[in-house]
Amino acid sequence: MKIAGIYSFNGGVEYVQQHFPAELEQIIRAIEAVDANLHKTKVSKGKTMPGKMLYSPVSLNKAFKDQLFPLGWKNVKETCEYSQEYYVKGYSSPFKKKFPPFRDMDFVKNKLGVEVQFGKYSFMVYNVCAKMTIFRNLGHINAGIEVVPVKELAEHMSTGVSYFEQFVWDLEQRGVADIDVPVMIIGIVG
Repeated sequence: MKIAGIYSFNGGVEYVQQHFPAELEQIIRAIEAVDANLHKTKVSKGKTMPGKMLYSPVSLNKAFKDQLFPLGWKNVKETCEYSQEYYVKGYSSPFKKKFPPFRDMDFVKNKLGVEVQFGKYSFMVYNVCAKMTIFRNLGHINAGIEVVPVKELAEHMSTGVSYFEQFVWDLEQRGVADIDVPVMIIGIVG
């Protein structure tokens, strides 16, 4: 795969380049090592492109894991302990202890968090505007990288996959808040 675009959210590009040059190099090499053609394995069941071969987000995510886990990157998981104090009288929590809810970050190394996102738009925004702040507040990261497809790649994925250009526009319209983490947004293409 290739890098097609880079966007600096809250000074993310400069921060990552200054504080995490070795980790950034590993992310760039991982992107370049993934052969997108090997991951065009999903047969579309959608009405707009039935039978068409599409890139599989599951397969692409596994390819990134195969590249980064051997280099010491780890998936970080936080169990969510939900407060019950806000329920109204008479209501009890539906959450079971057997499978407690959690949040996780795809890859973390030396306080740099990385999310590889081939999903819906809302997941991209959540990662950058909520999850990365939460994981910084929990002491796991100081900055982040969000790897997303550009429009050209998203057109060969399931309907509804968001893309770099849309994501950047939305972040620019939103602006930066004082709680935001520095994040480098990397747009990739096959």
